Amino acid sequence: MDLSLKSLEEAVSIRRQMENLQRRLNSILGGSASAPSRQGGRRRMSAATRAKLSAAARARWAKRKGSSAKSASRKKKGGGLTAAGRRRLSQLMKARWAARRRGKK
Repeated sequence: MDLSLKSLEEAVSIRRQMENLQRRLNSILGGSASAPSRQGGRRRMSAATRAKLSAAARARWAKRKGSSAKSASRKKKGGGLTAAGRRRLSQLMKARWAARRRGKK
């Protein structure tokens, strides 16, 4: 494709006219005249910013969950019943069943 100097000048002139018209349109519609409008796409983020955000997220999760050293030193509370508690419940249930049987007769 061989372009002459005249056609290149004409292309530059058309480009300038388009930019002027775009600025006028943006000023009428209330948009930013200097920033070109973005047509979709994702916003890019620098690696440093991404690292800061991920470090902040890790800190939030560590604070929420408790740090690993802190949770390791904390003894987990055991669930369930002790032998004495189990025996007491057994006696209470036996008494309840006996009272029911007495009530039916």
